[in-house]
Amino acid sequence: MPKDQAPVTERITAGVDTHKDLHVAAIVDAYDRVVASECFASTRQGYKKMLTWMRSFGAIERVGIECTGTYGAGLLRYLQAAGITVLEVTAPDKVDRRRRGKDDTLDAINPAHAAYSGVRTVTPKSRTGMVEALRVLKSCRKTAISARRVALQLIQNNIVSAPDPLREQLRSMTRMQLIRTLAAWRPDLTDYRNVTSAYRIAFKSLGRRYLELHDEITDLDTMIAALVDELAPDLIARIAIGYETAAQLLITAGDNIGRLHSEAGFAALCGVSPVPASSGKVQRHRLNRGGDRAANSALHIIAVGRLRLDPTTQAYMAKRLSQGNSKLEAIRCLKRYIAREVFYCLRKRNLEISQTKSALDC
Repeated sequence: MPKDQAPVTERITAGVDTHKDLHVAAIVDAYDRVVASECFASTRQGYKKMLTWMRSFGAIERVGIECTGTYGAGLLRYLQAAGITVLEVTAPDKVDRRRRGKDDTLDAINPAHAAYSGVRTVTPKSRTGMVEALRVLKSCRKTAISARRVALQLIQNNIVSAPDPLREQLRSMTRMQLIRTLAAWRPDLTDYRNVTSAYRIAFKSLGRRYLELHDEITDLDTMIAALVDELAPDLIARIAIGYETAAQLLITAGDNIGRLHSEAGFAALCGVSPVPASSGKVQRHRLNRGGDRAANSALHIIAVGRLRLDPTTQAYMAKRLSQGNSKLEAIRCLKRYIAREVFYCLRKRNLEISQTKSALDC
């Protein structure tokens, strides 16, 4: 090689099969041939060793990772901070897995092939912004609501089987009156062998648990509302869009909404894009059962709210029904329009936030 000619750097593509404690990485070359595979700890030091190992084979074109929202979240953040292009591999190739079998090395090779060819891959959500904080708080709120509901169900079930004096005292109270009464009881904790005392101890515990969860949910609602007001004030100002539905749509879009190239992509992500189901002379579309079902539910709640409150939506529904559509078909069309409206609102706000950050950096 002449001295003035720079050496040619090999271009490689990597794939990672993520686990709780260990990640398995595989590398394919510029011709999609498997070069090597190795196992690394799922720690920051392990991520550093993995990146060094990958770079020892050449310049990294891209890395395909499975489960970037769970086991692969830490690795995703580390590689993005290092300036590596990361793709999320959405689903395994079932035909190939059935033919070749399954182990950790094969599960790492599959996302490497997928990242190389660009199939079964999407741009992952960045998990370093306020939307990720919103997701964590909303997930915590969801479990707190479930636990509060279980506590109330236990109280109501125990009232049914409680001794007559307790049952007659409690059965006619309203819910919050009942909860506050139970939480204020002071039963004798040493008399737990007595059935009536055991019921009183259990009622007190459940009542306090309910109130603690109620206060926790209130605090979380305040924080979620503040984040939504900062992230999407225009979205909240629209008809029938509340904090719960707005938060879910923000989480579905992610911090980097630029990964969605069109409003049609956002509609498909929410499961409201029509799916062709035509055959011969019959031309029709069917329900889309894919996408994020939580986002689909949020759009459905918005659609129902607008049918009650918005005259324009009511006129649209009447027009669709007069054209021969069923009410469910008309609501599906309405959800598609709402998805378009939400997408452009979120993208506009995302551009404003990006411009503000750029101005501050300058």
